[in-house]
Amino acid sequence: MKKKMLNFIKITVIIYSVFCTVLFLFQEKLIFFPEKLGHNYEFKFDDEFEEVYIEVEKGVKLSSALFKAKKPKGLIFYLHGNSGSLKSWGDISKTYTDLGYDLFILDYRGFGKSDGDISGQNELFSDVQKAYNLILKRYVENEIVILGYSIGTGLAAKLASMNNAKQLILQAPYFSMVDMMRQSYPICPTFLLKYKLESNKYISACNMPIVLFHGREDNLIDYEASLRLRILLKSTDELILLDGQGHNGMTDNVDYKRELKRILN
Repeated sequence: MKKKMLNFIKITVIIYSVFCTVLFLFQEKLIFFPEKLGHNYEFKFDDEFEEVYIEVEKGVKLSSALFKAKKPKGLIFYLHGNSGSLKSWGDISKTYTDLGYDLFILDYRGFGKSDGDISGQNELFSDVQKAYNLILKRYVENEIVILGYSIGTGLAAKLASMNNAKQLILQAPYFSMVDMMRQSYPICPTFLLKYKLESNKYISACNMPIVLFHGREDNLIDYEASLRLRILLKSTDELILLDGQGHNGMTDNVDYKRELKRILN
């Protein structure tokens, strides 16, 4: 009986170790779901736009698009979610250009026409900062709004904490990816996670006004995450909860558009 119990424990430990190893080695496949496009792919959008390529290291260029408003008041630097590419994300441009803001959307490594593959958190932070540095050559920083959606909220919060943009807006933010891992994989140690994306720490270092948007019906990132983040914000910052809104499609939400117009103006 004792021998059977020891064998059972050994098998359990082996299975657990294999599971954790697979989780560590293939976590990018579990976090990021890029749509890859050929370098010759031609984007087609209703808004006027300019394709911009950012060389983040030798032989690696990131694809991005700069959408133009008729009389721009500034720029929205947009960091999108963990799936798709500019091909679909570019469809949100009219919401922002109609409010008089140019819109810059960056495709991360391996997304769309961007070279390479995501392999680490610091690499992501560096890529986003290099894109921001390029934008600073075209726009005055106090006219730039940093906006992140879903997984892009952690990147946006980190970027905002390191710079002096006019404002930070987060759509469906998480408290941290560590927190998300504890919910999804409670049996696994969090040190395995390469992408901590600790939004809770980043927003505490931000000096600009911050606005959080979250859908009450979000089944992917519960709006409780925003309630917890709100406690860390300044008294003048805002949390706006959207009734009936799930995780996707917030940009088309009528209440979101109304509140966004108020905030940006």
